Amino acid sequence: MPGSFHGRLFANNTLLFAHSCYSVHWLSQVPQGIENNKGNIYMYKTSPQNVFDAYLKQFDSDFSSFLRSRSEEIISGGRMVITVIGRRSLDPSTKECCQIWGLLARSLRDMVAEDLVEEAKLDSFNLPYYNPNGIELRNIIERDGSFHLDSLESFELNWDVMDDPKNDDFIFCNITSGQNVAKSIRAVTEFILASHFGEEIIEDLFHRYAEHVSEQLVTDKIRYINLVMCMTKKG
Repeated sequence: MPGSFHGRLFANNTLLFAHSCYSVHWLSQVPQGIENNKGNIYMYKTSPQNVFDAYLKQFDSDFSSFLRSRSEEIISGGRMVITVIGRRSLDPSTKECCQIWGLLARSLRDMVAEDLVEEAKLDSFNLPYYNPNGIELRNIIERDGSFHLDSLESFELNWDVMDDPKNDDFIFCNITSGQNVAKSIRAVTEFILASHFGEEIIEDLFHRYAEHVSEQLVTDKIRYINLVMCMTKKG
C-alpha cells in the first residue's frame, strides 16, 4: 500500500497479522533542535545531551503513531511481529549502535579536511534513524495500551553478513569485510546522502568508509543488535 508506515495504511479491523522488518527504526523526520550536533551524522559519544533527548523524543512520537495506526487496522486478537536494529545498552552512545555511523561521519570529515565536502553541509546533516533498547520499546507499548507484548528477544549479526560462524567456507579478511559492509550501508543510505551532498562524492565517500570499517574490524568485530517483538492486539 502506498504511504508511510508511520500513519494509517489499511481499513479498520482488516488485518489478522502484521509484520515489519528493519523499518520502524527509521524516523519520519530528522529530530528538531540538533543543529549543535556538528561533525556527526547521528548520535555519537561527542554529541551534546540534547541530541540524545531529541532522537528519543522523535522515536517515541513515531513508534507511538505506528502502534496507534496498526491498532486500528488489526482485529482484536490479531498479531504483530516487528524486528528493529536496536541496542541492549541503556547508553544511547554505545558503539553497538553508533560506531557504524561514526565511521561514516569520520569519512565525511576526512573529505571536509580536503575541501571535497563543505563543512556546513556536514554540520547540517543528520540521519532520521534511531536504535531503541528494550526498555524504551516496552515503555511505549505499555503506554499506548493497544497491544500486549508477548515477547521481546534479541540476537546479534556481524556487520559483514558474509561473516557467518555457520559458513565453513568463509575466510575472514578485514579488507573484503570492510567493502561488504560499505556496500550494505551504501544500499541503505546512498539516496539520502546524494540528495544532501551530491552524487559526485558517493564513490569516494564509500571507498574511504570501507577503509575505516576494515581498520575497525581488525581490532573489534562490533555486531548489530536486533530486537524482535511479538504483540497481540487487546480486545
